[in-house]
Amino acid sequence: MNFLAHAWLARSGSDEFLWGNLIADGVKGSDLSAWPAAVVEGIRHHRRVDAYVDTHPVVAEIRRRAPDRQRRYAGIALDLVWDHFVAREMGLQVQRSPLVTRSYRLLSARPAPARLATLVPALVEQDWLHRYADFAFTCRAIAGIGQRLAGPNRLAELVPWLEEEHARLSHDFQRLWPEVRQALEVGGVGEV
Repeated sequence: MNFLAHAWLARSGSDEFLWGNLIADGVKGSDLSAWPAAVVEGIRHHRRVDAYVDTHPVVAEIRRRAPDRQRRYAGIALDLVWDHFVAREMGLQVQRSPLVTRSYRLLSARPAPARLATLVPALVEQDWLHRYADFAFTCRAIAGIGQRLAGPNRLAELVPWLEEEHARLSHDFQRLWPEVRQALEVGGVGEV
């Protein structure tokens, strides 16, 4: 799961908790003592979501289907693909979301951790979270991440497979997302 899915799962929590979920990929290590308690809980929640999804049987099945040369990168691509399907489920192809607006406000209010320092301003300024509803945009984002990795762009190489698998991945998402929500969605219903 990526920014949008994490925001959805954490949306009923406080702003600090949601911010911790949003910036967690930029926070490394287990020593979280420098962060406020609610942010720490958000970071830990994000990590629980990632562990749950990464070990889910649906995701294992998809990784087995991925092309051999790019299989090791499939998890990175799937994180963004899940955001695409969350965006579609939220109707972001036709409407603006208060949750996205809230997420952008939180991400803009203070600097992101160093590992996300260049990514977060682009994500907000270019409105990536709404744009994930467009699968072509999502695929370009996946290829763009691959440009930042060392060696050949295996994520860009994976895009044709993702395009071919779109309908099947949509079905996989419909099997995965309800279980993720049941296991890890926080509190009651918040704004979407």
